[in-house]
Amino acid sequence: MKIAIVCYPTFGGSGVVATELGIELANRGHEIHFITYRQPVRLALLNSNVHYHEVNVPEYPLFHYQPYELALSSKLVDMVKLYKIELLHVHYAIPHAYAGYMAKQMLKDEGISIPMVTTLHGTDITLVGNHPNYKTAVSFSINKSDVVTSVSKSLKDATYELFNIKNDIHVIPNFIELNKQRNEPLISCQRSIMAKNEERIVTHISNFRKVKRIPDVIKIFNKIQKSIPAKLMMVGDGPERAKAERLCEELGILDKVIFFGNSNEIDSILSYSDLFLLPSQTESFGLAALEAMAWSVPVISSNSGGLPEVNFEGISGYLSEVGNVDEMAENAIKILGDIQILNKFKINALSVAKQFDIKNILPLYESIYQKAINKLNKTA
Repeated sequence: MKIAIVCYPTFGGSGVVATELGIELANRGHEIHFITYRQPVRLALLNSNVHYHEVNVPEYPLFHYQPYELALSSKLVDMVKLYKIELLHVHYAIPHAYAGYMAKQMLKDEGISIPMVTTLHGTDITLVGNHPNYKTAVSFSINKSDVVTSVSKSLKDATYELFNIKNDIHVIPNFIELNKQRNEPLISCQRSIMAKNEERIVTHISNFRKVKRIPDVIKIFNKIQKSIPAKLMMVGDGPERAKAERLCEELGILDKVIFFGNSNEIDSILSYSDLFLLPSQTESFGLAALEAMAWSVPVISSNSGGLPEVNFEGISGYLSEVGNVDEMAENAIKILGDIQILNKFKINALSVAKQFDIKNILPLYESIYQKAINKLNKTA
């Protein structure tokens, strides 16, 4: 099958999921065309089944904001015609589903019918999409998609609650590529560089936005290190980073925290980690938690959004109410304070992660693609 994938090419979860999905689909013999404004960060190598097409948005002084969705929809039309693409898979409702629908209409005028699958990832629904300026367009785009998927039941429920959706939404969870994680050689990042032998390594990875509750990460770690020798690895960058660094200084733990910024050595860091912290205000799924669990790292998280669907209470880690820093710290110490308990949680974390292996999830997407094609054929 020839599939066009539209996504954001950034470090964010939706872009990572879309890219890894496309690569695995290509490995299974599908022809994949990534169409976006920059090569996705996880798309390191192209092969005979993977293609990248850049969307150029020409600057014109009349426009205060350059019309990316117009350029994207035009590019989609051109690529569908040139490469005989059979299906559009757009990640994020806006502007991608909106641009995808416009491309479908332009192609229809030329006698070309193509199905579109829209995958909802989170902030496109709960944050950006729910803004009054976008809500009508989001509802329209979702309802005009041939098939809609969401990465968690929590996000599916939120979509029905926030929007007037008539379409069915199918839950297909995010995934991890376990074979890749285990077989690829680690970038040289020795544990001794990060911590002493007797110190536990606690890790947080995010885009450092307010929704991630970065101060809670610091406060939880501060309580941990008072009971157990530990170091905190802070991976990522964003608006809350400077505040986090100041808080570490105020608490006198700056020497126990390493701020990596955006890093390509995430696998190396996780391979040495003992615990992962994700006390977010909300997560549509919690892909960062799943990536940690794939490296046998138990998770301490909030119980918000889709997190209970990936972090299993008392098995892969513990869940607490948002903002309950004391309980999160107590649970962290419970895991880290006993090597037998820690090893048990490490084994369980990997076991849970295996349920989300891409080999289990990919057939669900292939089934959805066929469903979209069949639906279009019935209405043709």
